[in-house]
Amino acid sequence: MTELLFRDDPALDWCEARVVGVSSAGVVLDRTVFYPAGGGQPGDTGTLDAAIVHDTVRGEDGTVLHLCEGELPGIGETVTATLDWDRRFAHMRMHTALHLLSVAIPLPVSGGAIGAGKSRLDFDMPEAPEDRDAIERALNEMIAADHPVTEEWITDDDLAANPGLVKTMSVQPPKGQGRVRLVRIGDIDLQPCGGTHVASTAGIGPVRLGKIEKKGRQNRRVSLHFA
Repeated sequence: MTELLFRDDPALDWCEARVVGVSSAGVVLDRTVFYPAGGGQPGDTGTLDAAIVHDTVRGEDGTVLHLCEGELPGIGETVTATLDWDRRFAHMRMHTALHLLSVAIPLPVSGGAIGAGKSRLDFDMPEAPEDRDAIERALNEMIAADHPVTEEWITDDDLAANPGLVKTMSVQPPKGQGRVRLVRIGDIDLQPCGGTHVASTAGIGPVRLGKIEKKGRQNRRVSLHFA
């Protein structure tokens, strides 16, 4: 398995690692700071020495595949893995902001996507909200309150006994490994999540709501931008 350094320190933007696999599928390291795509958050980009990492995905048996272009390292070599930090940090800010959006709009989430400049959540929302400005104000108030963002772990059985923790209808948290990671934002939100987040909500910065679009009979898409 690849050691996931971003899990313990999402602010780590580089590391030295040993190459344990190279194939057409990608480069596998013994440890990495690169987040593999999942849960609506894109895979990280950056470099492995001279190789350019244009995407990162999940491999088999707990490995992380770095999809590279250019001069590939050899098995057994030690490389410096360096993130495109500006892009990753934008994803971290957006991911935490989307958790808060699910608090400001307390409805089931039917989908979502995280981008560096624009993100969105889809809600099971038959009618458009009456006051979108009130939602935007509530969101920015939660951000400005500087709530700490922390993690904790529960067992699969604990999650099964508390199904209300899962807000997403389309993406279920990974099970079968015995435990599930929860992300807590102060005392206002707690939900399963494997992604990367800022340390406190103030790190997000001001945001603004974009379009609220109808996407099906009961689905509405709410876009989010940095202000």
